[in-house]
Amino acid sequence: MADKAPDARQSRTSDGWNSSLRSLFSLVMVAMLIAVSTILVGLDYNRSRNAAIADAEANMHGFMSRLVDRLGVLSGDTSALVSLVSSVANSFLVPPPERMNDKVAVLREGITRSPHIDGVYVGYPNGAFFQMVDLKQIAWRMALDAPRGAAIAVRSMEKDASGKPLQRVLFLDKDGTQFSERRVPPSDFDPRTRPWYRAAVNGKAAVSTGPYESATTETLGMTISQAHRGNPQIVIGADVILDTITDFLARERLTAGSVSFILDAVGRPIIHSDRVMMRRIMAAKDKDGPIVQAESDPLIKSIRLNPPAPGKADFVEVGDRTYLVMVTPLESALLLSGNRAVVAAPLDELMAEANRTLVQGLAISAAVVALAVLASLVLAHLITKGLNQLTASANRLQDLDFTTPIDVSSHVSEISTLGGAMNRARDAIFTFALYVPRELVRKGIESGQFSGRSAWRQEVTALFTDIYDFTTLSEQHAPEEVVAMLSEYFDIFSEVVDAHDGTIIQFLGDSVFAMWNAPAPDERHAENACRCALAVEERLQAFNEAQRKKGLPEFRTRFGIHTGTAVVGSVGAKERLQYTAMGDTVNVASRLEGMNKNYGTTIMASGAVVAQASDAITFRPLGSAQAKGRTTALDIYEVLSAKPEATAPAEAPPAKPEHTQGSESA
Repeated sequence: MADKAPDARQSRTSDGWNSSLRSLFSLVMVAMLIAVSTILVGLDYNRSRNAAIADAEANMHGFMSRLVDRLGVLSGDTSALVSLVSSVANSFLVPPPERMNDKVAVLREGITRSPHIDGVYVGYPNGAFFQMVDLKQIAWRMALDAPRGAAIAVRSMEKDASGKPLQRVLFLDKDGTQFSERRVPPSDFDPRTRPWYRAAVNGKAAVSTGPYESATTETLGMTISQAHRGNPQIVIGADVILDTITDFLARERLTAGSVSFILDAVGRPIIHSDRVMMRRIMAAKDKDGPIVQAESDPLIKSIRLNPPAPGKADFVEVGDRTYLVMVTPLESALLLSGNRAVVAAPLDELMAEANRTLVQGLAISAAVVALAVLASLVLAHLITKGLNQLTASANRLQDLDFTTPIDVSSHVSEISTLGGAMNRARDAIFTFALYVPRELVRKGIESGQFSGRSAWRQEVTALFTDIYDFTTLSEQHAPEEVVAMLSEYFDIFSEVVDAHDGTIIQFLGDSVFAMWNAPAPDERHAENACRCALAVEERLQAFNEAQRKKGLPEFRTRFGIHTGTAVVGSVGAKERLQYTAMGDTVNVASRLEGMNKNYGTTIMASGAVVAQASDAITFRPLGSAQAKGRTTALDIYEVLSAKPEATAPAEAPPAKPEHTQGSESA
């Protein structure tokens, strides 16, 4: 009879799918870990990718801004000199050789103050020409065979007393004193045929021509020229060296494979950050004509066919590579006006850090999964060991074998409880078996039975201050005296908060409510708020010293700083609005100010501030505390000092806040 029991047990387990607890436990744990790890790694990669693109876009905006600034400086200095010479009655109204000393004096002063100007010249309607060049370039010295000690050369094309053409070169030392003169054979050069002369003659405003390669120095340059107001057929021109622009493009790269270039109105490259490409561009042009490109570049071709929206970063596909590209029209400067600046960075290089993070995350996840598999196997073994022992005991009970005691040791309480229950069942069955035939007992066991009034959510840093024991100070002094002291006190806040890019929202009695990152965006708002508090504290030392000398009370000020999301905007009646911020962030900053007296501190900040400013500010942790009116504890810190400021990065443009119209949202 005992031999039939295993067959019965086997028949029950063979119905349907089944597997060991160890396998199921390991499979479920591994599946959960892989799913969770994949989601977390994917989210982290997506965050890193978005952050890299946003950072690259901000750097592109900064790059474009700096490029426009450089062009503005070059244009401003050069056009100012040309405009000055052409706007007043002066020695340039008569051709050389008349009033040569006056001409030299005026242009020498201008060219000395503008190192980026290669030369200044004047073209006359009779073909006369006057030019002053800076000899700091070796190419000019060699072309003119300049003597030792010469700093400036003056070229003059004129006619002698008999009307014959005459060309001579004067050399000046660094003090402007002429010490050498050389006559050279006349050339067929006629300023009236030059692009700079034709573009400006009879005009009223300054114009730019080029860029082009200088025939003498072989450097990239442009000309700003303007007709003289006294005689519009006399044109004054100045050559601007664009080496600083090409160097700037070549130097400031987002990644190793990034490129930047300037396209003309029809999409031809005229300046390129790649030195090899620049040489190809320069080689594919006529010395007197505009720069053009001999070969088609795939990236430039893609941008010409599908230009991104101006001022916005967009993706451009070039073969099997994707670029993040920004195109900005150059409209603010005279030089290169009407052209477009382009900066492009390979997406794979921008994503290098994000990809490294992905690989690291996958490696860590794989290691965690491997460890989890081992841990699950060990844990499953410990669990199944007891279950297997219980299974063996149950099988013995089914066979009515009461000779072996059921002794199952396990750290799993359910298994231990089950073991005890099995023992009690054993005893009951054993007892029952004493009164009922075993065969009858065996059969019984086998048969089992989830623009106006408007406001928006925005991350801000709020700062609240209060003067310790101000009520007592007010009682001890006349109101006029208190007002005078407060006015001087508030002056300090007004100056320091403004100097640190903050905004004072309100003076509340003796208190000050200031805010950063609204209404003006501030990428370093938490850091600037802390620096402001430290600066105010330092200014108050001098203020209190003056108070003591006057026999007046000192102002002991406490500060509370907190960073978080607040509802920011204009609120109030239809005819009287107030810009303010409301929400838990503002309340917490106010509570932190008051908590200073419990800790004997002066400047207290929250953990949210520390999270954004710990690289620039030194904090002292004070633990956790319960702010009045809040149900959750708050990590608090004392602001100790500011670390030395590093060069500030280019500011990223702020994200447009999500406005909610209506007074209800305010």
